[in-house]
Amino acid sequence: MPTRAPLADILRERIIDGDFAPGSRLSESALAEQLEVSRNTLREAFRVLAEQGLIEHVPHRGVSVASPTIADVIDIYRARRVIECTALRQSEPEHPAVQLMRDSLAEAEANLPAEDWRRVGSANMAFHDAIVALSDSPRLARTYRDVAAELRLVFLEIDDPRALHEPFVRKNRVVLTALLERGPAAAAEELERYLMASERTVLGAFTRMGKA
Repeated sequence: MPTRAPLADILRERIIDGDFAPGSRLSESALAEQLEVSRNTLREAFRVLAEQGLIEHVPHRGVSVASPTIADVIDIYRARRVIECTALRQSEPEHPAVQLMRDSLAEAEANLPAEDWRRVGSANMAFHDAIVALSDSPRLARTYRDVAAELRLVFLEIDDPRALHEPFVRKNRVVLTALLERGPAAAAEELERYLMASERTVLGAFTRMGKA
């Protein structure tokens, strides 16, 4: 039987991979049977996921995957700017995480021609994970992990993966080039512009979808 942390992680990955759509109900009985765990164990995993903002308890309806709102998007990007831009501004271009930035960017660029948006999107998220790794702070990394998971839910709401990922792969290249050629402060400025553009893209999509 899975322990609490692995079970929560299994459900977390299934949620951010899109196995359960935002807003969809999670059947406690069906999941307990499918995962071969007790309902009490599953409820504890649900508690962990609720704390991470990935599921919500709806009165008289049970547990559902969180469905991000415009207010959530604004707050997610506020947190991203604080965490990512600060980590980048205070970084050293010789930090080992810079190679992770290079590798994830190369992965994203390699999958652009085939329009494999799932791999492009995963590589893009890895690029931003690497930016946070520049801080050498496990606490910031844990915090950002939760923010990034909520961001994945936001992206799942939008049925236009090209608009979400293609232009921002190029912007990642701009950020990395700025870091290597002009230093951390210039890279942080580029990242700030990047995140503002990304936020506008997402908010525009939410507005067109009529989401509050």
